[in-house]
Amino acid sequence: MSYQDFQTEGRRLGILRILARRNMFTANEYSLNDELGGNYGHHVSKDLLHSDLAWLEEQGLVMCQQPRAGWIVTLTSRGNDVSEGRAKTPGVAAPLPGA
Repeated sequence: MSYQDFQTEGRRLGILRILARRNMFTANEYSLNDELGGNYGHHVSKDLLHSDLAWLEEQGLVMCQQPRAGWIVTLTSRGNDVSEGRAKTPGVAAPLPGA
């Protein structure tokens, strides 16, 4: 696995874990990107975040709404399972035990 793949998988897991901790499993793209950079060390462009969110939506792990003011992202039950390690999806890192 390349370092870029390692970063991508970890970033996607970070997105799922952030959403799993939110009320109603929902966040807007701005707070999601802030927490992804601040707590997970993944400082990414808006385009890269949108790309990850679109990919996660294609996998059925999140649902995205795109009103004018920015994307609203909601975790699905499968996304929650992946974030907690109960299910696996290629392209998303598995959480470490006890983390």
